[in-house]
Amino acid sequence: MALTIFPVPATGLRLAPVEQRHAPLFCFALLTISCALASFALACATPFAAFAVVAAAMLPLRPALLVAAGASLVNQAIGFGVHHYLIDTNTVMWGLAIGAGAIAATAASVAVLHFLLLNRTPLVLALTLVCAYGAYELVLFAVTPFLGGAGAFTAAIIARLGFLNLVWLIGLVAACEIVRLINPFRRGRVVST
Repeated sequence: MALTIFPVPATGLRLAPVEQRHAPLFCFALLTISCALASFALACATPFAAFAVVAAAMLPLRPALLVAAGASLVNQAIGFGVHHYLIDTNTVMWGLAIGAGAIAATAASVAVLHFLLLNRTPLVLALTLVCAYGAYELVLFAVTPFLGGAGAFTAAIIARLGFLNLVWLIGLVAACEIVRLINPFRRGRVVST
């Protein structure tokens, strides 16, 4: 049974660097590689809201949620396996909260893109990012009474992370557009030998 709350538009997606049948795999690879880079470079500042917007702009709800969950798992695997995060209840619960935040950001992105007539202009993507980032931060803030860490929700930190998500979104969209332009296998294009 497929989730069809927000159906794929008949007109296609603007952010479509590869054929639609390859989009879930491409999106997962793009976000996994990006997540690994962000996890190594930024540790606790992985731009899940930007990832959510890209997943929602390329995929229907169910695959987008699976890709977001996969990126979150990659982030946690790097955190615990490479950065040697302390394995205790609080840290594991924060990992789950981050995954829930990534999923909430993706669901918010899918909803916003659906209600904005599926127009993928930069302004729409920016508005989607604001909503995704808000959903992500709201989930994280909601667990602070139980897990601590409310001091990390200052205006300066939230603004810095929001800007970081914007920069990553621009980079991810640019990567998608580059792949779309150089993709020799996209439908309708003849590959010369």
